[in-house]
Amino acid sequence: MIAKLTGKLDTVGEDWIILDVGGVGYLVFCSVRTLRSLPEKGGIVSLHIETNVREDHIHLYGFESVAARSWFTLLQTVQGVGAKVALGILSLYSGDELTQIVAAQDKTALTRVSGVGPKVAGRITAELKDKVAKMDLGPVAFNAEVSSAAGAPKAQQTAAGDAVSALVNLGYGRADAFGAVAAAARTLGPEASVEALITAGLKELAA
Repeated sequence: MIAKLTGKLDTVGEDWIILDVGGVGYLVFCSVRTLRSLPEKGGIVSLHIETNVREDHIHLYGFESVAARSWFTLLQTVQGVGAKVALGILSLYSGDELTQIVAAQDKTALTRVSGVGPKVAGRITAELKDKVAKMDLGPVAFNAEVSSAAGAPKAQQTAAGDAVSALVNLGYGRADAFGAVAAAARTLGPEASVEALITAGLKELAA
């Protein structure tokens, strides 16, 4: 199995590239987010690869980070989410944004992706909630515009993590605490204190 490819960027298509590795051209499908991060033609590109093997084809999918590749695999564990839809989701949202979207059960955000309707969005948030609760709390996606430009300040990440720990210590499950703090952080913004996140999180849990 191919895990990583490094080579010269030969050709760029709508959702794919040809990567020249030692004279061999690999066709690699990529998200819009990955395509935008690529250098000019002839530049050196290094991508983490997910190999999709079927009876009639072998497709390679390339990602700029291991986290993005992991999300690609995780999303496809949900019924109704294939490689194309997973790539579409990762074109619009980063891994950190997806963590917060799922934790906050924000189905509306997912329906902004082509091919994701309310039912599929509901399955994604419901089925992956417990799984993302086990992840480290990354930059909080307060809204699409802010989070796509830059991650949350480190202090805010610490505040969110402390708030989750506090709610867990109060007896709430980690998945529920994670989701409540994620929803609170998206509402309160990047300057929210631990105390404010805990208070808002408790209101979310009581709703």
